[in-house]
Amino acid sequence: QVQLVESGGGSVQAGGSLRLSCAASEYTYTRNVMGWFRQAPGKEREGVAAIYRDSGSVYVADSVKDRFTIFRDNAKNTLYLQMNSLKPEDTAMYYCAAALWDAPLRPQYFSYWGQGTQVTVSS
Repeated sequence: QVQLVESGGGSVQAGGSLRLSCAASEYTYTRNVMGWFRQAPGKEREGVAAIYRDSGSVYVADSVKDRFTIFRDNAKNTLYLQMNSLKPEDTAMYYCAAALWDAPLRPQYFSYWGQGTQVTVSS
């Protein structure tokens, strides 16, 4: 059963923090890679961060490096994205996704998607 459910979005002021959660079914959580993407209005969906199951490697996009951290809790089948020092340009719908292979962080390579959670950062 494929299931990804995001939560934790909201509205914050610049400089604030949010933690996004992605609760996954067992099947989805054990896929090769899980990641976070975001899409702002009028813009393409972009990869934010990914974590690879077998190697444990983590990838974080340059635009959020040193501010965002991706991690997982295997006991809860949950993926997280800790977002600190938020900026107005971080405003977007954030999606959790999973891929069947060790895919690079490109939307076209991810097969399973959640519904998204909105993050709004005001200046």
